[in-house]
Amino acid sequence: MWPSLDRWASLRNDLDSLLEMPFWGASGRQSQLFSGWTPALDLYQNNDNIVAVVELPGMRKEDIELSLHDGTLTISGERKEEASQENGNATRTERSTGKFRRSITLPTQVDVNKITASYKDGILTVTLPKAEEAKPRQIQINLN
Repeated sequence: MWPSLDRWASLRNDLDSLLEMPFWGASGRQSQLFSGWTPALDLYQNNDNIVAVVELPGMRKEDIELSLHDGTLTISGERKEEASQENGNATRTERSTGKFRRSITLPTQVDVNKITASYKDGILTVTLPKAEEAKPRQIQINLN
């Protein structure tokens, strides 16, 4: 059941991103639609937390923004192009630069006051503790 829901959520996120993108950029830059700059994101959950792990190599934490609104986690930012005076003009460029935005609908309610985020070695980890009412509970059965 979860894999099919993940595909629908992924499709929704892709469509949301598509509708937010301009089809032409300033100074002839290729739009994000064709450049493919979308960081990889994994989402895990257990009884207590939802954890998002995002690959953002080469970025500074100051260039990353996180927000949570109506059950949707949004991660956005900009990876700036590095000026390489030493190497001259690039013959081949495969690392994507520019702005990105990833939005993912969370599978359950979270406690917004306990969310934490850490960034190390190009990996952003966002821990979203589940709200108490969303956590599974053990129910005792009484014998009559």
